[in-house]
Amino acid sequence: MLSLVQRIVRPTSLARVDREKWAATALVWGLVVLLALALGLPLLFILGKSVLTMNGDFAGLDNFTEVLDSPGLMRAAGNSLLLSLTVSAIVVPLAFAFAWALCRTHAWGRGLFRQIALLPLLAPSLMPAISLVYLFGNQGLLKSWLHGGSIYGFWGVVLGEAFYTFPYAVMILSAALAAADARLFEAGRAMGAGPLRQFLTITLPGARYGLVSSALVVFTLVMTDFGVPKVVGGDCNVLAVEAFKQVVGQQNFPRGAVVGLMLLLPAVLSFFIERVLSRRQQAALTARAVLYAPAPDIRRDAAATLLLLWISLPLLAMLGMGVAASFIQYWPYNMSFTLAHYRFDDVDGGGWAAYFNSLQMAAATALIGCVLVFLGAYACEKLKAAPLGRGLLRFFAMLPMAVPGLVLGLGYVFFFNHPDNPLNFLYGGMALMVVCTVAHFYTTAHLTVATALNQLDGEFEAVAASLKVPFWTTLRRVTLPVCLPALLDVVRFLFVSAMTTLSALIFIISPSRSLAAVAIVTMDDAGDTAAAAAMSTLIVVTSAIASLLILWLERVLARRHQRWRGV
Repeated sequence: MLSLVQRIVRPTSLARVDREKWAATALVWGLVVLLALALGLPLLFILGKSVLTMNGDFAGLDNFTEVLDSPGLMRAAGNSLLLSLTVSAIVVPLAFAFAWALCRTHAWGRGLFRQIALLPLLAPSLMPAISLVYLFGNQGLLKSWLHGGSIYGFWGVVLGEAFYTFPYAVMILSAALAAADARLFEAGRAMGAGPLRQFLTITLPGARYGLVSSALVVFTLVMTDFGVPKVVGGDCNVLAVEAFKQVVGQQNFPRGAVVGLMLLLPAVLSFFIERVLSRRQQAALTARAVLYAPAPDIRRDAAATLLLLWISLPLLAMLGMGVAASFIQYWPYNMSFTLAHYRFDDVDGGGWAAYFNSLQMAAATALIGCVLVFLGAYACEKLKAAPLGRGLLRFFAMLPMAVPGLVLGLGYVFFFNHPDNPLNFLYGGMALMVVCTVAHFYTTAHLTVATALNQLDGEFEAVAASLKVPFWTTLRRVTLPVCLPALLDVVRFLFVSAMTTLSALIFIISPSRSLAAVAIVTMDDAGDTAAAAAMSTLIVVTSAIASLLILWLERVLARRHQRWRGV
């Protein structure tokens, strides 16, 4: 009787196991193929294009030699390097002071100041440049502050990039300063160390990884940004704008590929430096640690509040000026209120269709990207099938961290626009822009979901396997509800990033499929600066509304699916 039962049950059990294994393997390798098409092959095509002539013949290193012998391109490379170093030297200390006041004091209104610091994330990178034109341009509100100087050039780009990169540095440094062991500060006080001594010997060493990471992020963002130099760069040419000129303006694809590789080098170098430092980084909180909580100090807290206010005012002024300019009739001669600049169909840039295209692309990016990122992170962290495939999947998931958006966009031009590519029909369409945007921001989203998945005990999968429950059932009933807050964070991040991004998409849009961020460049080039400010304002408002709606949805779903957190 027992043998009969075994003969009946065992084939069924083996069939179930084989079915799960095949499904897991298919999922892993399917995601690998998708990421290879979206990331690997476009980047390989940049390398291939850099060693070819305009006619497609092999050129070896001739293109590299030509670029190195070009005074204009090397001057642009020097400007990009100097700008990145200057902005990093300005932004990182300011962001550290801001994060310290938020995390290590009882400054008044810290929640409000934190939101102010993150406001630039809602705006396209061109908005600070447009605001600078209205503040310090030829007819600028504060032009007298320049004492005869001009905002167009090196220092104008520095100011615009400082606004654009500040929230990234604040987020990293706030995370670095949020965790500290109170016992170290108690030991310092017991040994007679004053506040300054504690700051120099405890706070700074504990935050060195965050300081270096934020400096690398700011450096890379400035090096590869296209928006700010395009508007206020003047005679200060940079590599990002030069790549655009070579590919779009002169149709010199080999030289554009070489410039793209030049932009890729600092990003890759920053990535490997960060990896080395992360291995040496020690945990700020151990199992025996006591979380540090600053004691109230009226003088320190008052000074910290003034510091937060002092840094926040320029951020609000830059954002507020761009918004205000969109409602002014004719700056600076007719300051009356108007909505005429929101008639986008009357100016170049694609009209209102460009905005709705961006809205459609951002929504598709958020939804499709969230699904792909969740499945990719789940395959990497929870599945045991296809170890080689999971290794490749992890590699592709981390690759976008070291690839600037401008370089990725160049790769899409060379790969998807190739006449022999069967996927050529996607070029210039909405689907390819969604794929490019998801690939561009894949790493941050992947790390967010992977962190949430790693908080789940592996016993869930082990118990499910012992009960003969397929992994997809466990995923649907257990893993997905637990990871819901992280997934909504990913949706918000992808939506806002898709609304504001420019560099990765500037090469692959078509005239019939313009986007809001690209329309801003077109409007500014045509002299419609007020309309460009209006489109920038619309992007900020849309991003803010979407963020609030997703936050509301997160709270609603938390009450329905996250009740166990209150147990």
